[in-house]
Amino acid sequence: CVHIESSDFWGTHSILSSVEAGGVFAETYALCGEALMVDAVAAKDCEILFLSLLPLLDGDNAAESWHSKLMQRILLLTAQKNLTLSTRIFCTSAKNVRGRLLTYLSGEAARQGRYEFDIPNRQQLADYLNLDRSALSKELSRMRDEGMLAYRRNHFILYKTEN
Repeated sequence: CVHIESSDFWGTHSILSSVEAGGVFAETYALCGEALMVDAVAAKDCEILFLSLLPLLDGDNAAESWHSKLMQRILLLTAQKNLTLSTRIFCTSAKNVRGRLLTYLSGEAARQGRYEFDIPNRQQLADYLNLDRSALSKELSRMRDEGMLAYRRNHFILYKTEN
């Protein structure tokens, strides 16, 4: 597992995404020949395979049988990454802690197809939502007290409430 993180000059970092075993990251940078503007941090022991994708764009390989299939897969990866980053933008665009949590938890319930699910650890969630962990925990407690959800560590159950 590799976390893609953004860090500022003062050392504050935010987790942009997590890449599980067999996953791909930085393909956009590789295709564009740009320097990586984020950090890839190993969350577990791992091995990374670095590939140069620029030769795919020069046209010399366009007639090869594998070229079209590989380009389709890269396009699909890029589209999936776009969706992942769009989801994060939705989660962090809310102006308050509750709004960010509601967006994230609703999205997880939809993604997992159930109202009971597990999430990464709370520090990772706070980093992902660009929140202070204590503010996250305080808001989760309020939402629990209001009957919106139940949780134990990283396990959550969402409840419908009357508006």
